Amino acid sequence: MDTYSVDVVYQAINALFQGNNPKEQEKANKWLQDFQKSIYSWTIADELLHQKRDLHANYFAAQTMRNKIQNSFSELPPHTHESLRDSLITHIGQIDEQTDNVIVTQLSLAVADLALLMASWQEPINDLIKALAPHPAAIWPLLEVLKVIPEEIDSRYLRLGANRREEVHKQLDASAECVLKFLYMCLQQREDVSKERIWNATLRTYSAWLVIHAFPLSLICNNPLTQLAFRLLNEPETAGKLHDNATECVCALLSCMGTRHDHENDSMEAQVFQAVCMLEPAYHLSVAHEDTDKTMNFCRIFTSLCEVFFYDMLSSDQPQPHYSLKGLDLVLLCVGHFDYEVAEITFYLWYKLSEDLFQRYDDKLTAHFRPHIERLISALYRHSQMESDHDGLIEENNNFYDFRRKVSDLIKDVAFIVGSGACFKQMFLILQAPNTTWESTEAALFVMQNVAKNILPEENDVIPKVVEAILNMSEQTHIAVRYTAILLIGELCDWIENHPESLEAVLNFLLYALQQKNGLAPAAAIALTSICSACRLKMVCHISGLVEIARSLDSYQINNDVAIGLLKGISLILTKLPREQLQPALREIVSFQLQPLSQLVEIGNNGAEATENLQKGDRNDPVYWIDRACAIIRHTNPEIPDNVEHPTVGILTDAWPLISRIMDKYQSDLRIMERTCRLIRYSIRMVRKQAIMLVEPLIKQMVVLYAVQHHSCFLYVGSILVDEFAKTTDCIAGLLEMLQAFIEPTFSLLQLENGLRNNPDTVDDFFRLASRYLDCCPLQLVQSSLITPIFQCALIACSLDHREANSSVMKFFINLLTWGRSNSHHRHAECRPLIIELATQHGGALVMNLIQASVFQLHSYMLADVAEVLHELKQVIGPAQMQTFLANALEALPKKNSGGCVTATQQQIDEFSTTVIRADTTKSVSQALKTFTRLFR
Repeated sequence: MDTYSVDVVYQAINALFQGNNPKEQEKANKWLQDFQKSIYSWTIADELLHQKRDLHANYFAAQTMRNKIQNSFSELPPHTHESLRDSLITHIGQIDEQTDNVIVTQLSLAVADLALLMASWQEPINDLIKALAPHPAAIWPLLEVLKVIPEEIDSRYLRLGANRREEVHKQLDASAECVLKFLYMCLQQREDVSKERIWNATLRTYSAWLVIHAFPLSLICNNPLTQLAFRLLNEPETAGKLHDNATECVCALLSCMGTRHDHENDSMEAQVFQAVCMLEPAYHLSVAHEDTDKTMNFCRIFTSLCEVFFYDMLSSDQPQPHYSLKGLDLVLLCVGHFDYEVAEITFYLWYKLSEDLFQRYDDKLTAHFRPHIERLISALYRHSQMESDHDGLIEENNNFYDFRRKVSDLIKDVAFIVGSGACFKQMFLILQAPNTTWESTEAALFVMQNVAKNILPEENDVIPKVVEAILNMSEQTHIAVRYTAILLIGELCDWIENHPESLEAVLNFLLYALQQKNGLAPAAAIALTSICSACRLKMVCHISGLVEIARSLDSYQINNDVAIGLLKGISLILTKLPREQLQPALREIVSFQLQPLSQLVEIGNNGAEATENLQKGDRNDPVYWIDRACAIIRHTNPEIPDNVEHPTVGILTDAWPLISRIMDKYQSDLRIMERTCRLIRYSIRMVRKQAIMLVEPLIKQMVVLYAVQHHSCFLYVGSILVDEFAKTTDCIAGLLEMLQAFIEPTFSLLQLENGLRNNPDTVDDFFRLASRYLDCCPLQLVQSSLITPIFQCALIACSLDHREANSSVMKFFINLLTWGRSNSHHRHAECRPLIIELATQHGGALVMNLIQASVFQLHSYMLADVAEVLHELKQVIGPAQMQTFLANALEALPKKNSGGCVTATQQQIDEFSTTVIRADTTKSVSQALKTFTRLFR
């Protein structure tokens, strides 16, 4: 298969889809991929579509045609565009009832993308309707084409650019009435088998045009298509697919209303609101028939209705609540449905409502919504109930567990509207009711758990009774009730801190639960962690008991994450100990983690063999113990004056040989190295400059390991060392040597094919390290020979579209250029001429790369950092030089897109350039850059 021809391509398609030799199939697949990239694929795909040999060949040809138009349209000379268009319309016209849906979709997308890209095609919609509408068999594919055209306008693959998109929107607006007439005609389809199919396609197309707001509201509120959608929703016998498409149609209609803020259409909006309200009987019927799919459709419509009228409902300048408030009653109907998945559809609306009310801080307005939120919380309480015959606890990661997690978040968000105290009392009344079932009790405790943190610690009416009842729960109480009750105790930690007389009893209760083997231990550990965090000073007297808990950690039925949380809580208590008690207690708790780690290091082989049989998260996994040690070090943070030896220096010094052996033994395992580096990071951050005795051996070992393994976590530890020790004159030379040693392996890695894209963490950590040098010892770095290669590497890394990595590259440029500003710090004034020289020499390349990256590679949310670099560069080199660099960069951009449409007019280029040069703030540059790049996207 050396040359491309129809027969050879057909053979490759057969080998791929009908062969049974995996190697031959893989070879054919690779060959076909290369064929699709070639210029010959245009004509051969067209020929395959004409020949219609079989399904696979047709599908491959249609997909090829779509991909070529989408990604390689610039390959075709403009004079061939018309013949391609005519050929595609011919293919669409030959589609019949037997044509596979996938082929229809691919061909429709090909025509749609061509219509959007081809600037010389002035009236694509009208032309398509004229060519295809007279042929009954072509109605279905024509509807598909008309549907995907508006959907493809914002395709990031087509890169139409803002100017072309505006042109297209004008084309579509001009063709809107023609499209509506065609869609009306489709509804008149005679009573036969294809009627439902045509109606489905017609409603989908109508929805797609509604979404882009192509029709004025006056044309859509009462037209036959809108009437059909509401009629289908009201009829109980409507087929599922038609019901789905009618739902999409109504939701799209509502979205149109949400974008129009004038009062001219108030009567039409009220009319649509009323039409949606009249769907309530149909909703009840779907519930009665247990047709959950239809019920969920109605729920989506009612929720969309409230989102459209959201700000009308919240308008506080009206004496009476807006009529749209009734929409919340419809939504609450759905929340009350027996299936919690229906209720879940409404959650975003309630989040949005709570956030807006919280921001407005208007008690009178909030009171309007209190009854609705009371009903919401009552419904959530019912949905959160477990099945009465359920034994044991809810299994993590099943659907109901995930739902309760979302309910938890929602209750925390909306509770302030009714008052956390009132909500707590409402659930307490449920607990006190006679004959309350265990599942009702558990659900009430679950709701209480989610509002407990917001109750005033001084509360003395309900909480003492709740705490007493929980502490006196019998062993016979359902395990799920006890589990949730224990979590509630943890959430009441602030109240317990304010009522120290209850602490002893609570601790005894939790310690007993922690020792159980029935599933209660995790809840007890989580609650104990919260109490340690809230009651630090009051827990100091219990430190010996906490040390015993740390010693016995592996005897409890808890996973390592929960154990780490418990160690965090204990460490917060350690922080409050007097210095003479802190060191021995900390040494003991750390030793519980380091001793098993030492045993692991002593046994087995080194290198790759050391990690061969490791079970992730097992006690034989070094990470299991490293993470625990890290939690202790991170959260034990006593206030020690700089001139007093830190109590943990001795512990760190003693632990260093073990940490060093871990790094040697497990050097090939990135996960273990990252966790070890994190332990080193927190250790150094804790004792700060008192860790100076570790700097030299740590650097030596990291440099050797990084040259072999390329783990970027070593670069990150390097940046911590620079941050802590680069202000100490004696350390600067050694730290610069470390940077030099890191540069060669880093650049070797990044210069490989796709090196930047495959190693974003290395880019991120390397430029974070370089920025730390610029923060702490800028003069020494700028004077060194290292700055130029680092700058040149950063120039190449500008185009990397990885959020954190690109941000680090931009921060490097910003930190560097800051030292060249005329009003920069008097400190290190010697840097300024060196930075100006560097910026003058490489500024043109920097601006060129930044503009190219912004237009073609970077996401819009990354452009704020790029704008800051451009702004800083202008401060260093001056507006005149910046104007020259910017003009060269803008001149290099394409003048037209692949379809021949102008990307940016000269006026738009001049406006952007002027804004950048005259801007006083980064924000102005950022806004201009975002607007400008949209011209090419």
